[in-house]
Amino acid sequence: MNRPHIELHGLLGEALAANASGRLAHFVVDETSPAIALFDAEHAQHNHEGDWYGEHAGKWLIAAAKAAARTRDEELAARVRRVADYLVARQDSDGYLGTYAPERRFTVKHPPKPKSWNGEPVPRTWDIWIHSYLVLGLLEVHAHFPDRRYLEAARRIGDLAWSKLTDGGIDICELGNHHGMSATVLLDAAVDLHGATREPRYLDLAQRIAEQAEANPDLALLRHALAGADASEIATGKAYQLLWNLVGIAKLHRATANADLLRAVERLWQSVRDHHLTLGGGPWGGVAHRSREVFNAPVAFSPEGYVETCSTLAWIQLNRELLFLSDDPKYAEEIERSAYNDLLGAQAPDGEDWCYYVFPNGRRVHTTYWRCCKSSGAMALEELPAVAVTRREDTVTVNLYGPGRASFLFADGTAATLEQQTDYPASGIVEVAVDVDRARRFALRLRIPQWAAGARVQVDGQEVEDVVPGTYCTIDRLWQRGDRVVLSLPMLPVLQRRSNRNVQESRAPDGAAIHQEVLRRDYVAVTRGPLVYATTLIDGFKTDETVRLPTNAEGCLHVVPGTPGDAPSIEMTLGYRSALLFEPYFRAGGRVHGAWRLTWLSLAPAPPD
Repeated sequence: MNRPHIELHGLLGEALAANASGRLAHFVVDETSPAIALFDAEHAQHNHEGDWYGEHAGKWLIAAAKAAARTRDEELAARVRRVADYLVARQDSDGYLGTYAPERRFTVKHPPKPKSWNGEPVPRTWDIWIHSYLVLGLLEVHAHFPDRRYLEAARRIGDLAWSKLTDGGIDICELGNHHGMSATVLLDAAVDLHGATREPRYLDLAQRIAEQAEANPDLALLRHALAGADASEIATGKAYQLLWNLVGIAKLHRATANADLLRAVERLWQSVRDHHLTLGGGPWGGVAHRSREVFNAPVAFSPEGYVETCSTLAWIQLNRELLFLSDDPKYAEEIERSAYNDLLGAQAPDGEDWCYYVFPNGRRVHTTYWRCCKSSGAMALEELPAVAVTRREDTVTVNLYGPGRASFLFADGTAATLEQQTDYPASGIVEVAVDVDRARRFALRLRIPQWAAGARVQVDGQEVEDVVPGTYCTIDRLWQRGDRVVLSLPMLPVLQRRSNRNVQESRAPDGAAIHQEVLRRDYVAVTRGPLVYATTLIDGFKTDETVRLPTNAEGCLHVVPGTPGDAPSIEMTLGYRSALLFEPYFRAGGRVHGAWRLTWLSLAPAPPD
C-alpha cells in the first residue's frame, strides 16, 4: 500500500499539533531525560524493581519518529536520532537492551511456579514488554530515518529472544503477568522485525511465541477464541494486553495466511465491539472487579466503567490492522469513534496532560509524569494520519473525515491531492476538492458511516447512486483538476438507550424453564454523528440524575448552534425541570482537571407489568 502524505486539521489536527509541541517535545529531549536515563548501565545494574517504566523509550520513539517525519520537524528528528543512537550504544553485546539488573533479566530462567501461582511472573518483570516496545521504536525510527544501526539493534533483540525461547529453555508465559500476556506481546514486534528484514527466523520467533502461548492452558488465546470465548474469559481478561496480543496475531495472519488466526481475532474483535466498549469507543472494565483494567463479564454494564487510555491505543491499532487486512469500513468507523470521543476526551488542550482513565460518568483526572497512558495517548494520535486516507494502486479511500489534505503519486507519476473542506464533525457536509496535474482515471471511495441513514453524495452537482450506510461509496471516473465531491451526512441528535439487567435462569422441578429478571436499570445518552455528548454536574452538584422522557422522546433534543466551526451543544428539554445542556464528550467541563462528565442519565423506571 502506498500511503499518501497526510495533513490533518480541525479537531484531530489540533490534537496532533498539541501532541507534537507538548508531550513529544518535552517528555524526552535527550539521554538525560528521566525516561531514557533508566537505561544507563549503572542504573540498570542495580535495578531490582519490577517496573515497566522502560516502555516509555520505545513508545516515544514510535510517536516522535512518526511526528517528525510527518511534519518535517528537523529539531524533533534530530532528538529522535540522538535518543536512538544512545540506546544503540547502550546495548549489550548479547543484544540485551533493558533496565534490569542481570539476575532480574528475561534472559534468566526462573524457578518453577509455586502451586499458589496466580499468573504473576516469578519474579515480577516487565523486561520482555519493554524490549517489545524497543524493537517497535527502533524499527519505526529506521523506517523514517534509515540507519542500519537501528535495524541491527532491533535484530539483536530478536536474536536474543529467539535463543532464550529455544535453546535457553525459557517459556515466554513465565516472563509476563496476566498468564503471560504481558510477554507474548513480543509477537507484534517479531512479525514487524520479519517484515523489515525478510529473515525467516523472526517469523519463526513469532510462531514460537504463539506455540508457547497456546501450550499454556490459562492463556491458549486461539483455542479459546475459536471455541467462542468472550474477551473477558481469555487469561485474566486484561484489556490492554489482550488487544495488543490480537494486533500481533493479526500481523502473523498477514505473514502466514493462517485463516484460524484471523478467525480468532475477528471473533474477539466482535466480542469487544458488542460487549466491552463505551459509547465513546473505549474498551472498558473494572467495575466491581479485581482490576480496573480487566474486562467485565459481557452481561455487565456501568456508566462508571474504567477506560484505560492504553487500551484505547491498542483498540485503535487492532482496528488499523483489520482495516488493512479486510478493507471493511466498520474498522475505520471504530477508529473514528474512539478518536473523536474517548481519545480526545483523555487529552488536555496543552498536549502535555492526559487522563490515565476516562469514564462515561466520572471526574476527569490528569495523571502523573510516569504513567503509561501519557505515552500511549501520544502514540494513538500518531496512528490517525496513516488511516485517514489510503491508496491501493488506482483506488483512493477516505476513511476519516475532518478538514485536511492528502497528497500522493500514482505509479505513472500523476500527482494528486484531495482536500477535505469541512468543519466535520460540527456538521455533516464534507466537500472533497480533487486536484490532479493531468486528467486521470481512478476510484475514489468515501466511507458512509453506519449512523448516516439518508446520506447523499454528489460529484460536480450530479447525484451518485448506491450510497449505503456501513459501506464505501465508490466513484470510478476520469478525474480532472477542479472536480468536487460533496458528501452530506445527516447529523440529527439521537437518544441512545442501555440497560443493566440481571436475569436468573434455572429450571423448576418439573423441568420448566424459569426466566426471571431480578434487577434492571435503564439509561439514556445523546449522540450526534460520530460524537458522544455529555453534561456536567446536574444543577452544579449532582453526579447523577433520573429523567422522565416525554412520549415523543426524540423531540426533547434541540441543537444549539455555537461558534462557527465548533460542534453545537444539544439541549434536552423535559418540561418538568430546567433544560439539560449537553456538550461533545471530549470538551464537556472545559477539558480541565477535575471536571465532571455525565454521559448516561438514569431513566425513570417503567410501571411494573
